[in-house]
This record gives sequence, structure tokens and C-alpha cells, in this order.
Amino acid sequence: MVENTGRPGYLQIADDLRTQIRGGSLAPGTPLPSTAQLAEQYDASLSVVKMAVGILRNEGLVIGQQGKGVFVRDTDQAPAADLASEVTELRSAVQDLSARLAKVEEQLATSTTRRSGRSSR
Repeated sequence: MVENTGRPGYLQIADDLRTQIRGGSLAPGTPLPSTAQLAEQYDASLSVVKMAVGILRNEGLVIGQQGKGVFVRDTDQAPAADLASEVTELRSAVQDLSARLAKVEEQLATSTTRRSGRSSR
């Protein structure tokens, strides 16, 4: 389950799945649960789950097979984490933070407008 820690949910999910893969509970060749199943398991939206799986794909830990699903890649075949995957993860985090900031700024602007409307009466 995604916790309200301030860390984006997709990173929490990716961390948990990564731990399961590296710990062996998700063995090479094992299919990941479907996006819908993961969304239910982590109490998250489908888009958050897709972002988490995307991170694991970029890291080379899982591989998608069209029409079959996403499978844990054999660790011997998985490329080491590199700068490109770190940049992708950081870019995703910045996009998430930008969206959250825009929402807060919108709420603040709405709140300020309401207050100035009250004081002018």
C-alpha cells in the first residue's frame, strides 16, 4: 500500500517491486500481476502503477511482452542501473512535483480570491 510520506506513490511501488525482484520473491521469468491487480494491491491509480513499472523497465529489471504481460528479467541479463535510468526517474519525479505544485498554487489562488471577495462587501 502506498503511504502518505511525501514520496511519490509510483516511486514507493517501484521500490517495493524492486525489493521483491532482488529478494527473489519475484523470480526471473515470473509475470508481474496485471496493472489493475497492482493498482488494487497498492491502492493506487492505474497511471501511478504504470509509471512504477516503467521505472523498472528503464532499469532493465522487467521486460514487457506484447499481449502476454510484463515479466521479471533474468538478473544476469539485466543491465546495470545507469545514468539514463536515473535521469528518467528524476524527470518523472520532477513532473510529479510540478503537477502537485500547480495544484497547490491553484488552490491558493482560489482561496485568495475568495478572501478578497469577502472583504470588499
